[in-house]
Order: sequence, then C-alpha cells, then structure tokens
Amino acid sequence: MTTRKDFLKQSAWLAGSALFFPSLSKSFTKASRYKPGLQLYTVRDAMQKDPKGTLARVAKIGYKEMEGATYTGTELYYGMKPSEFTKVLNDHGLTIPSSHYLLGSRKMNGEYPKGTILHDWDRAVEDAAKVGQEFMVCAYLFDTERETIDDYKRIAEHFNKAGEACKKAGIQFCYHNHNFEFQMMEGQIPYQVLLNNTDGDLVKMEMDIYWVIKGNHDPVALFKEHPGRFPLWHVKDMDNTSKHFFTEVGNGIIDFKRVFAHADQAGLKHFFVEQDECPGSPFDSITQSINYLNRNILT
Repeated sequence: MTTRKDFLKQSAWLAGSALFFPSLSKSFTKASRYKPGLQLYTVRDAMQKDPKGTLARVAKIGYKEMEGATYTGTELYYGMKPSEFTKVLNDHGLTIPSSHYLLGSRKMNGEYPKGTILHDWDRAVEDAAKVGQEFMVCAYLFDTERETIDDYKRIAEHFNKAGEACKKAGIQFCYHNHNFEFQMMEGQIPYQVLLNNTDGDLVKMEMDIYWVIKGNHDPVALFKEHPGRFPLWHVKDMDNTSKHFFTEVGNGIIDFKRVFAHADQAGLKHFFVEQDECPGSPFDSITQSINYLNRNILT
C-alpha cells in the first residue's frame, strides 16, 4: 500500500510542512502559520461542471489548501484518478490535506457506496495517501445511522477501526460535526459519546465552528475539555438574524479572533472556509471570507 510517507518523499508537497513550527508562540498573532483552506463543497456546482477551471479560479482568489467532498461513491476525485487530480492541484500551487467520506451503511441507488468506512475503505486510504492527504474525515451521519445512543457507540467502534487503517498509511482519521450531535438523546450528548468511546489518537475531530455554536455549545470550552483533539476546523459565520443562517466569515456574529486565539490548545493544523449556501455566487462569498481572514486572522 502506498503510504503518505512514501508520497512525501517523492513530492514537492513536503515543502508545505515547513509552515508548522512547534516553537511558535501561542499568541493569536501566530495564526499566520496557517494557509487559507477551502472545503470544495462550497463551490460544488462549479466543481461538478468544470473541476479544473474551478480549482484554477479558487487558487487565483488566494486559497492554498483544498478539502475534497466527492470521493465517496465514485472512488475518484471529481472524476479524476489520484495521479491526475494531484497534477491539477500542483499546477495551481494547491494541496489537499483532507477529504470527506461517509460511513456507508445506507444504500445509494440500490447499492452500498464504495470508498466509505464500511465498504472498500482500504482502497480509499491508499488513494488518499497517493494525493498526499494528512486526514480522512467522516463528513456526516444520516438520520437512519444515528437513531439511538447505542448507534453512536457502534459508530465509535467503526471509527476506531477506520482510524487504525488510516494510521498504517500515516493518515489521521477525523469526524466532522453538525449540530444534531449536541441534541440530548437518552440523557446523553451524542458528541460526548463519540469523544468518550473513540481512541483519542486514532480518532480526532474536525470542528465545524458554526454547527457547534448552532448546537448551543462553546468551541473554546470543548478545546479546554479535549485539548489537542481538534486538528481541523470548518470556518463559516452565522448571521445576526433569528434564523442564524450561514454567512461569509466576518459578516456575522462568531468571534473568530477568540476562537483562533485557542488554536494551539485545540491542536489546529488546517482550517477550511465552508459556506453551505451563499446568497449569490459562491466565488463572491469565498472572496469576502478570505479577505476578512487575511486582514484579521492570518496577519
């Protein structure tokens, strides 16, 4: 099996790792060590129509790191094999530290999707290593997969096994939250069940800051309770309306300066701007978000 270690030895991608210096101060001003990242779900329609052109456009806006969203079910990256996809990224000075996957217990079009945690996971891990991923993330749990607390405990077991397979390839497994994990179920909070029933080394978390706050929890409190457990973040803002809908970073009510001040405590390695829905062109939205981040967070 190709490992991420093997890939790094053969690729200029290794140069990016120089950004992370353990001797850096914990002060907020050191957030400049992070490259601006984008979850490609934000520009999903454009990626479906013209992935190569879209990646070029995203790079021109200033994003450096991508997080994928379409491998599951096709075992291709936006219709491309790992080698072709890697070349397209390299051509535009981009890397893909992370990508999203599904558990795979629900059939799609009458079949269980491959490239999921439960189906052909080893192939997914090998391909992730080929493109140089550091992380593989379970993106979502369908409602039929999480009906009881026992379901969450079984999922934790699947996550531990998935994390073991990732570790062998030099990759870290993570779970991405929404807000349903923070809704009380059978007297317990499902997110805490996942945290408590998974191995802290094999299974870490990609914190979606918006959804944590939408679930009436404090990201910083979670960092303090589980230091080092949150190497990935999704960064999107919450508008100041009764709906508390998605909005561009810096255009809402989330105090990102406070959250980024605790990046070291969280164990942050990469963050990705994501906006599930945009009021107009997603390219306008992601431009607004990166401009705010460059002026206020990454300086």
